[in-house]
Amino acid sequence: MNSWREARRHLNANRHALARRADLLYPDLPRVGSTHLLTRPAWALPEPLDLHEVVLRWTDETPPVPTPDGMTYAEAMIAHDPPKLFENRTCYRLLDVTWPELTFTRGMYFDAVNVGEAVGHEFAAADLAAGDDLPLRGRVPDPTDLRARPAHPAISMLTLRHDRESGELTFVLHWRDPALVAHGGGLFQVMPVGVFQPSEESPQAERADFDLWKCVVREYAEEFLGRSEHYGPAFDYETWPLYRRLTDARESGDLRSLVLGVGVDPLTFATDLLAVTVVEARTFDAVFGAMTGANDEGHATVGVPFDAGSVDRHVTREPMQAAGAAVLQLAWEQLLRDPITMLRSSRQ
Repeated sequence: MNSWREARRHLNANRHALARRADLLYPDLPRVGSTHLLTRPAWALPEPLDLHEVVLRWTDETPPVPTPDGMTYAEAMIAHDPPKLFENRTCYRLLDVTWPELTFTRGMYFDAVNVGEAVGHEFAAADLAAGDDLPLRGRVPDPTDLRARPAHPAISMLTLRHDRESGELTFVLHWRDPALVAHGGGLFQVMPVGVFQPSEESPQAERADFDLWKCVVREYAEEFLGRSEHYGPAFDYETWPLYRRLTDARESGDLRSLVLGVGVDPLTFATDLLAVTVVEARTFDAVFGAMTGANDEGHATVGVPFDAGSVDRHVTREPMQAAGAAVLQLAWEQLLRDPITMLRSSRQ
């Protein structure tokens, strides 16, 4: 297993450079902006879509899941390189994107790990050997084909703090610790980011949590405020103070969440719903003012200027996860093109 560990270390230490090389394997696929995040023309939005206007559709259709030979990649990780957070939980598997509608079915987290992290590992091993033998990757010739492999999207949410008086915009930047996370270790990312999945393993939670806003609020609780990922069977969103406070802020116009598109990472096939939340300073400070730098997935930096220099640096030079670079660029372009759409209240 020394060679497995060596390839895993190489993957975690070089995800940014490896993703740029993997990007070259897909010359015919569109990209999100100038980034190497893969996409499809139908996934682009002509203008941002309010998060609460996205229509979620459920289907019991279950496309096949590729079955690996021998030990699965998740089993290998558990045995030889277990991250702190690693559970085979139910996820919502994305099948179709036809704006404003997203179609999902049921999936399991390890199904995506067994494909995505496996092809990333294979690519890292080939890079170490200066070879190009990629049989696992060859089984998925088009990573944007959502029915060819399990796609359990994460919501990559850029959080902008907006000071109405000064006009200042800042964002929260996250460094993902490879010792704590299964995916994206060693990279910067926007914050929060979380796989779209139920809060608990039960049919009731699966039905109740099939809601993007509920997922977003849970991620704010976990990544910004350090709340546990476990909620319990009797959990009630409507009486949860954080959910009520953020929902009230959205309804009053102090907070607005917008969807900007969908993309796929060329290295690991990680699929992301690209989104931005603009929070007025008074609400941000009241709700998140006590947040600390360290969390269960890495380290957060609050107050990064959302300006041309910072956006360009993180999109083009910093080791930024592809989805994070894409959402930063899309949000910046939208701000320049139509600041009213980006910053106007969610209720006219």
